[in-house]
Amino acid sequence: MHNSITQDSSRLLQQEEEAQLVWGEKANPESFAKLYDCYAPNIYRYLLSRLGNVAGAQDVTSQTFLRAFEMFPRYRHTGYFSAWLFAIARSKYVDYLRKTKNQPETKPDSVKDPQDDLLHEVIRSERLVELKVIIHKLPEEEQELLRLRFVAGLSFSEMASLLERNEDAVKKTLYRLLARLQNQLEE
Repeated sequence: MHNSITQDSSRLLQQEEEAQLVWGEKANPESFAKLYDCYAPNIYRYLLSRLGNVAGAQDVTSQTFLRAFEMFPRYRHTGYFSAWLFAIARSKYVDYLRKTKNQPETKPDSVKDPQDDLLHEVIRSERLVELKVIIHKLPEEEQELLRLRFVAGLSFSEMASLLERNEDAVKKTLYRLLARLQNQLEE
């Protein structure tokens, strides 16, 4: 219980810091680079997970921040700035797919940890490949929940704001999805 209170209060502090940063940047648009430095890595990882290629993720990340910079004077900080940015990133991702007529690369690959012994490495790689195949078969909405939480690192409240859903509903949906994935892996 104490741990969740600590996490909630640190999240509030982070939200307050975000608000101060955004309002500070609105007063000085030349300082937009601070916001870029703060959010670009998460946006890039999110887009890389969707597109499956570095060049595309870099391109869409730059398009996202260009659009955010253009729209920044009209931005009203009423929720999470990160949710606003991820909404732009999602839109730019769709635009990119339309323009390039590409589908995201979703081939599962194996991940190796050189510190593990060979048997453990093989088992881990096989389970990772199996998990990636299971995730690939999920509906896009469920894949998006996983990306937003574990790739982009968004909080539940940020996800709820972005998806325009209730925070508790997002939590329940994600926890049920994780339980279902665990059951499928155990089968």
